[in-house]
Amino acid sequence: LEAGKHVLCEKPLANDVAAADRMAAVAGRAASRGLVAMCGFSYRRTPALALARQLIQAGRIGRVRHVRAQYLQDWLSDPEAPFTWRLDRRQAGSGTLGDIGAHSIDTAQWLLGDHITDVSARLRTFVESRPALAQQVGLGGRAGAGAPRQPVTVDDAVAFTAQFEGGALGVFEATRLATGHRNSNRIEINGEDGSIAFDFRAMNELEFYDAHDPAGEQGFRRIQANEPEHPYAGAWWPPGHGLGYEHLFTHQAADLIRAVAGLDTASPSFADAARVQRVLAAVEHSAHHDSVRTRVHTDQGEQ
Repeated sequence: LEAGKHVLCEKPLANDVAAADRMAAVAGRAASRGLVAMCGFSYRRTPALALARQLIQAGRIGRVRHVRAQYLQDWLSDPEAPFTWRLDRRQAGSGTLGDIGAHSIDTAQWLLGDHITDVSARLRTFVESRPALAQQVGLGGRAGAGAPRQPVTVDDAVAFTAQFEGGALGVFEATRLATGHRNSNRIEINGEDGSIAFDFRAMNELEFYDAHDPAGEQGFRRIQANEPEHPYAGAWWPPGHGLGYEHLFTHQAADLIRAVAGLDTASPSFADAARVQRVLAAVEHSAHHDSVRTRVHTDQGEQ
């Protein structure tokens, strides 16, 4: 950014709050020179989730009471799965919490247009050492025969409750050891007038419950969010053919280019991502202090 280049940074924005705040500050200064900085929370580009945000912001489910988010993977379920950089705190910053828990935090705050104010958390490392990596394959890989074991210095799983500024209660869970779950990213939001539920395993579908429907017709309806009228779906070819995960990155690149061209505002911004980083820090602080209720700092430089 200081060299005059636009930047797209993967999530989480940094390994700690201090670095995230420095990045957000530089991005803020660079914006005055027409430079774009965006963080890669790609799930914001899912048509069904973008539709969910529209419905929530339009008041269709009323005042939100509950947020329930799970992100489950299983690529580390085998205790003999090899050690990778993602299991080294010096390189990764955190484990499951920052890798996939950050997605749930960003999704929830973005859907509600609200911020988490405090948390109470638990972190667990189930497999404390793993064999050295011999060959990288996808997220993991293969270990060599008789490979030495390396200590795992990050969390395998996280669970925490959260309070939102607007009064909603949140329950979050993320793990990379949920056997049988390749990439199960689910969120449900309950409001006084309805509910919305999304599961990435059916990523083109949104479940919507409207409490104002006639009593005999109430129930969750399934919306197929893959028509040109739905967010992002108008860019597919041909319409109605659905979406794969890779399309989210295509939408992300398109949004970045539109922002560079001055046609739109880059979102999520580095400031948005720094707010997620502060939630991650609060979760870690709570977990390391016997799940004590921990406030999420809101200002850059606040300790």
